[in-house]
Amino acid sequence: MNAEKPTVNDMPVGGWTDRCPAPVRPYLKLMRLDRPIGTWLLLLPCWWSAILAAPAPSWRLAGFCALFGIGAVIMRGAGCAINDIADRDFDGRVERTATRPIPSGQVSVRAALVFVGGLMLAGLAILTQFDRFTILLGAASVPVLAVYPFMKRITDWPQAWLGLAFNWGALVGWSAMRGGLDTPALALYAGGIFWTLGYDTIYAHQDKADDVKIGVKSSALALGERTRPFLVVVYSLATGLFAASFALSGAGPWAWPVLAAATLHLAWQVATVNIDDAPNCLKRFKSNRDFGLLISLAALAGQM
Repeated sequence: MNAEKPTVNDMPVGGWTDRCPAPVRPYLKLMRLDRPIGTWLLLLPCWWSAILAAPAPSWRLAGFCALFGIGAVIMRGAGCAINDIADRDFDGRVERTATRPIPSGQVSVRAALVFVGGLMLAGLAILTQFDRFTILLGAASVPVLAVYPFMKRITDWPQAWLGLAFNWGALVGWSAMRGGLDTPALALYAGGIFWTLGYDTIYAHQDKADDVKIGVKSSALALGERTRPFLVVVYSLATGLFAASFALSGAGPWAWPVLAAATLHLAWQVATVNIDDAPNCLKRFKSNRDFGLLISLAALAGQM
């Protein structure tokens, strides 16, 4: 099996999607199925809250976590397609994004809109497996997700809006297990927003030159050399709110050593990030999957 080859653009070459039938290949890439980090970052808050809200590990919890996994793949794919539709003119002017399916002409805007509609219907089918309150709560995330691609045109802080969208699962996971929302879920959601502000600012430093070229905004451009102290603040707020959520939900003592390990992981990101080195930023950004898995493990340990 051939490994993906590095390219100057953000569409990996030689991966598993390039061995799929030609007609479906552009749609798989439109969903970014060959780059699962975004799916992980959307999914993990769902798992955190569902585990914390569950009275104990159970088949019901496992089933819900599986549904969240399928839903995250679908909704992340829809979000990427919406983003590419909105950014198609920008993407065509930047070498890194020019080979994406829409600006390269592999997928028309009309076909992409139909595809998004199909993904939304599939996401709705997953959502209907839960209670009415959770269905309504999950549906309320769609406008937040749809507006995000336009925020980089009007604010230096599109990363904050991404935090609102990508951590919605912290509310949905809790609601699915409890049939409503409680303070621990709100604390978890708030912590997730600060976490996203950190990791997506690191990610945005890869695109500084292109963002200036095409005239879009980001926290990386707004912060510049102040990024490291900013990361200290937002990551400290994130871990503090996560700890508050664990305490309020009654997590057991075994949760805390794992939560401490997750905190050390964020400290490593802050200490070692080089905002002028794109591969360094990408590696630290992707490492947030590991951080999220540690939070999931901490929640499970708290059930012991």
